Amino acid sequence: MACTPPGPPEALAAPDFALIGSAVLERLHLQAGERILLVGAPGRWDPLHDVLTDGARAAGAEALGSWSVAGAGPPEWSTEFTTRLTETEADGLVDALSVVDVGVMLPGATPAHPVYAAYQEVLRGGIGRAVHFHWLGAYDGSGAELEVDSEIDAHYQRALLETDYGSLAELQMAFEEAARGMAETDIRVTTPMGTDISFRIGDRPVTRQDGDASAARALLARNLIDREIELPAGAIRVAPVEESVNGRIAFPDAVWSGEFVQGLVLTFEGGTVVSATAATNVEAVEAEMASAAPASRSFRELALGFNPLLAVTENTAGAPWIPYYGYGAGVVRLSLGDNSELGGAVTGGYVRWNFLTDATVTVGDEIWVDNGRLVR
Repeated sequence: MACTPPGPPEALAAPDFALIGSAVLERLHLQAGERILLVGAPGRWDPLHDVLTDGARAAGAEALGSWSVAGAGPPEWSTEFTTRLTETEADGLVDALSVVDVGVMLPGATPAHPVYAAYQEVLRGGIGRAVHFHWLGAYDGSGAELEVDSEIDAHYQRALLETDYGSLAELQMAFEEAARGMAETDIRVTTPMGTDISFRIGDRPVTRQDGDASAARALLARNLIDREIELPAGAIRVAPVEESVNGRIAFPDAVWSGEFVQGLVLTFEGGTVVSATAATNVEAVEAEMASAAPASRSFRELALGFNPLLAVTENTAGAPWIPYYGYGAGVVRLSLGDNSELGGAVTGGYVRWNFLTDATVTVGDEIWVDNGRLVR
């Protein structure tokens, strides 16, 4: 059955922090005695810190406080634990954070901030779990990020509160089973602009961002991002077997190395870019890739969106936009660069996303997405 995205949600004067916090806590399934640390920037989202802290304590968890990534936070964020973190040298943060069962990355925090970066090392070691609650990741058709406004607030809040998480999980599991059905099953992605690329996932981890942030789910984790649950939810992510990636990607017009590039097509053989052609400024593409090779010349991942509440939509001015990192039904993200967090073999740090909103995705001879529309 084809997926039919709903109409736009009602406008919001402001996010409902109480409802949002309750939804996050529900997805976490906190257990008595678990220790939870919040990481974020003070400001607009301060009320959410209060809701999460109170909710954690009501569940019998130990609230370790809120770590501010941007100067001093409100006094109530401070605890004995956060004070100790302040006094901890950088090389001691991983050990200090190893007692944290649950980390919540709230708006303003990124993996570049030392405390969360250290907690990622804890996660990589097979300890703990995290929720990523960015409230960002809206893009225009060229891949340029948009400022969050009341329209985006409304879409994200509805997706968080109204997603059918059971159905989402079943659909994502069905896709993984189809992709793994036979060892030689190809996933193929095509677009009207000329993308035609195929690959296999082999036994690579498939991260299903279905909103399950429970401790039980974390026990099944095979890579870093299996332990980092995105809310709102919606996509599967997988790093294909690099040597199986062959074909071409036609990129939407976008900025590369400071220059606007039109008509870009990258051709891959065995997971590596072997040629780049463009109608304009192909030298800017070559310059960007040369600056971060070999990661920048490597295929990174497939991300495929399944959430109809995050499908591509139009704003009030009639311009289409892509909600939450392409987690909406039918959106395809083909990326370049480091895929180590997904369990892939490419390292180096460089990452570049590419959103396709009119792709057709087939698994073997089964069509899953038809011209940007999820049909399963």
